[in-house]
Parts: sequence; structure tokens; C-alpha cells
Amino acid sequence: MDLDEFLREGDRIAVTVVEIVGATVIFVGALWAALRIVVEGLRHRSAAVFTPIRLSLGRFLALGLEFQLAADILRTAVSPTFDQIGQLAAIATIRTALNFFLRREIAQEQRQVGEAGTEQGSPT
Repeated sequence: MDLDEFLREGDRIAVTVVEIVGATVIFVGALWAALRIVVEGLRHRSAAVFTPIRLSLGRFLALGLEFQLAADILRTAVSPTFDQIGQLAAIATIRTALNFFLRREIAQEQRQVGEAGTEQGSPT
């Protein structure tokens, strides 16, 4: 096995590991959110209970997307073709946009939760 083949095999293994980690993060976050929805939905029948769950799920999704993007970058690390670079650019753009809007929504939700907590805690 020459160095080029060794690097390609190592890259393939690294990509697979990082993709599995990303998928696992997303799966665990979705499972955790689903369980919390069931538990909190039975305990409290208020829509406000679901906002922190959505925030947490959003964080898991953002982290999972970061791992998936890292796997795509690793995939093109060893001798990329122009097609692979183009595909990476498109995937990176889409995932970065998704992550940007997801983070913006998380920040907005956090502000709303903070404002609601301040309003409830302030004397009137």
C-alpha cells in the first residue's frame, strides 16, 4: 500500500467516523426532545413549556450540522477534483445557511424566554 492509498483510506475512515458522530448528535437530540415533549406535555399543558425544548433541539441540530460539514470538508481533503470542490462549496453554503438561520432562531427564542421570565418575576 503506497502513501496515496494509505491517505485515502485514512480519510475515508475519518469521514465515516465524523459522519457517524454528527448523525448520532442529531439522533440523540431528536430523541431527547421527543421524550421531553411527551413528559412535559403530560405534566404541563402550556405551549410555553415547549420553547426550551425547541431551543435545546436547535442546539443539537446546529452541532450535528457542524459535524456533517466537517465530514464533507474531510471528504475533499485528499486530492479533490473540481467536481468535488464544487459539491463541497454547494453543501457548505447550504449547511452554513441552515446553521445561520437556526442559530438566529435560537437566539430569538432565548431573548423571548428571557423577556418572559423577566416579566413574570417583576412586581406589578
